Amino acid sequence: MQNPLLVDYVPILIFLVVAAVITVVMIAGSYLLAQQKPDSEKVSAYECGFEAFTDARTKFDVRFYLVAILFIIFDLEVAFLFPWAVSLKDIGAFGFFSMAGFLGVLTVGFVYEWKKGALDWE
Repeated sequence: MQNPLLVDYVPILIFLVVAAVITVVMIAGSYLLAQQKPDSEKVSAYECGFEAFTDARTKFDVRFYLVAILFIIFDLEVAFLFPWAVSLKDIGAFGFFSMAGFLGVLTVGFVYEWKKGALDWE
């Protein structure tokens, strides 16, 4: 006798099994087909374009953090603007002014980045 509740989960189980099989096949295929010729250059640690540091507490230039903030600003803006634009008709004036406030905060962050010189190429 089949439990109708469990039958609903069969497609999810099939999806997970197929995903696991594809993952194993791709990893095994890349391991078997790729040329395995490691040298000192390939196995060395790579950190932000610099050689590996001896001390992990070395100070980084503030521009690394400014670039991260800039990425977050644009990434969040795009991630929230698409669903907002699709549902603007349903959410009305409150939704419009909420997004205006959100974009205002993002604009302040963008102006901060601009004033700090994170957008200047060196």
